[in-house]
Amino acid sequence: MDTTSTPKITIRSAQREDAALIAEVVCMAVGYDTTHPIYPVFHTLAACDNAQYSYLNTLVAEVDGMVAGALVGYDGAHLEALREPIFPLLLKHLGEVPHIEDETAAGEFYLDSLGVLPRFRGLGVGSALLNTMSNRAFAAGHERVGLIVDTDNPKAEKLYTKLGFVRVGKKRFLGHDMWHLQRSANVVTPR
Repeated sequence: MDTTSTPKITIRSAQREDAALIAEVVCMAVGYDTTHPIYPVFHTLAACDNAQYSYLNTLVAEVDGMVAGALVGYDGAHLEALREPIFPLLLKHLGEVPHIEDETAAGEFYLDSLGVLPRFRGLGVGSALLNTMSNRAFAAGHERVGLIVDTDNPKAEKLYTKLGFVRVGKKRFLGHDMWHLQRSANVVTPR
């Protein structure tokens, strides 16, 4: 990739063919790579029409025409229904269904999993994805967009606060303490 010119970042709706990328991004978001046994679970869900990590809930970023990252997001009111398909897959691939806390609820459009491929980090891809999905959620009538970030990840929290997210509480998720951040529709963010 040419680093002497400003890269062109394009955000588009994901397609079923992006399932491998989406699965990789969700793995990144929970601290795994594509060799982890949960990767096939996320890959299957990404190709579904009605699942938490569905391509229909995902935006893809391209940098100069190359796939660079993705962001999964959905209405928090639909978490239970969207999560339903994951349980039989977890049992099949992991041999168990671990307890998964609810990370969102009604009243919030939830930004679930964000990931940028390593060679495209630092170019503004994550910010472009976050702003685009937030703006789409606000345009659809949602008043708040939320996410959680590990309390041990101040670098990520700094990005989110730069984009107008503020702490609204703390949650426990998959054994980690997380900050719950939200951004309101009336917050203007820098370009």
